[in-house]
Amino acid sequence: MQPSSSKLQASPLSGVPTLTDGVESITPTPNYAEPNSSGPDLAAPESSEPKRPETECSVLLFEGQYAGQMDMAADIDTVGDYLDSHQGWFPRCAHPMQVEPISDHGYALAVGRFSVLSYEVEPKVGLYLSPVDHQVYRIDTIPIPGYVPPGYDVDFRSVLRLLEGEGQGATEGSAAPAITQVDWELSLTVKIHKPRFMNALPYTLVKGSGDRLLNQVVRQVSRRLTRKVQEDFHASNQLSLPSSYHRHFFWSNWGKA
Repeated sequence: MQPSSSKLQASPLSGVPTLTDGVESITPTPNYAEPNSSGPDLAAPESSEPKRPETECSVLLFEGQYAGQMDMAADIDTVGDYLDSHQGWFPRCAHPMQVEPISDHGYALAVGRFSVLSYEVEPKVGLYLSPVDHQVYRIDTIPIPGYVPPGYDVDFRSVLRLLEGEGQGATEGSAAPAITQVDWELSLTVKIHKPRFMNALPYTLVKGSGDRLLNQVVRQVSRRLTRKVQEDFHASNQLSLPSSYHRHFFWSNWGKA
């Protein structure tokens, strides 16, 4: 199956959202909300906004580039075998996000609930986890069979590279334990078919709010998923966690977070 774009469903919600403390909520899936903004940005007169063609205003594009890193206390082949066994680790580590297998390498992932500028969406995206190839592991968007919700398009492109790291704890006459450094990059684009009520809002406010929310969600999910994958891998292989486990290595086009 070849990766392609997937659509997500959206529905309007009244009320102004507030920032949640984390990605997990009392609902079965995580809840994310855009911060309730106040100050000069909200007070700016709409007349100051540049005029944009209707075709440009009908679709909003939110996008981000992200990168991160985690260490595994094992050799590259062991880590690669673990990643290829995604039927086990992916559903376990993605929780509380809901995961449903749709093919041998594909999954439907219910990400959680998002809210930005009184607009709420509970997206579901199809992901294809490719086999490790020359120490490179890819995750890409695929269609979900029988699921064609209107309102959103998501393009998810992630690459994980397995690199031989520098182990610590070597003693005289023995080598340091093996360390595999997993470097990952993510390119994420979300296209929204803008609802009518957003036409009354300044373009820069809507665009900025969406980009900030996207960055917030990726940062929070990255922290939780990295920790869970490290814990699951080392527990499955009866290995001690590396010293870097307590640090979160994450970068975005907003800067290091």
